[in-house]
Amino acid sequence: MIALLDYGSGNLRSVEKALRHVGADVQLVTRPEEMRDARAVVLPGVGAFDDCLNAMRRQELLAGVREFIQTGRPFLGICVGYQALFEKSEEFNSCAAGLEVFKGRVVRFADRPGLKIPQIGWNEVELTQPECPLYRDIPSGSHFYFVHSFYPQPVDDAIVATRTTYGEAFASSIWKENVFATQFHPEKSQKTGLQLLKNFTDMAK
Repeated sequence: MIALLDYGSGNLRSVEKALRHVGADVQLVTRPEEMRDARAVVLPGVGAFDDCLNAMRRQELLAGVREFIQTGRPFLGICVGYQALFEKSEEFNSCAAGLEVFKGRVVRFADRPGLKIPQIGWNEVELTQPECPLYRDIPSGSHFYFVHSFYPQPVDDAIVATRTTYGEAFASSIWKENVFATQFHPEKSQKTGLQLLKNFTDMAK
């Protein structure tokens, strides 16, 4: 069973539908104890960093996520669920502390002439860790769908799995041991996104 964390995220159903499409047994989870028997956990996200963290705190999911990650079972963060793994965000004078699984902060794209913020649409990802199991059968240069104005800046460059350029190069996904996270939305990325979710689902078997 893959636990899909339900804290009120707007794209929850699309992630659930995509996971089921690739054969995952998905259960919506609202409490930490419901993660205990999961083979893997997915933290989706749409919206603001503080809204995500504060909702998770109210549902006591923050400690639950940290404890789950320590078990070594696969964990996937998507969009704001990726950003939440870091220490803090610059978004809207954010006050909420992140999960602090990784050191680093979430920053906004710099204003540049002709650059539209947020980035909305398809963009390439270049693999910096070709051995990352999340990208099995997905070549470097593949396109994924992005919707974001902010992105994490990991302190440890070794965890960066892919980079994408939008005015500037940024870490579009990360991987360390059992933890994977993407700034893009695999559930909205058609065939390539489904392949990524299948790869994650296969890790949970």
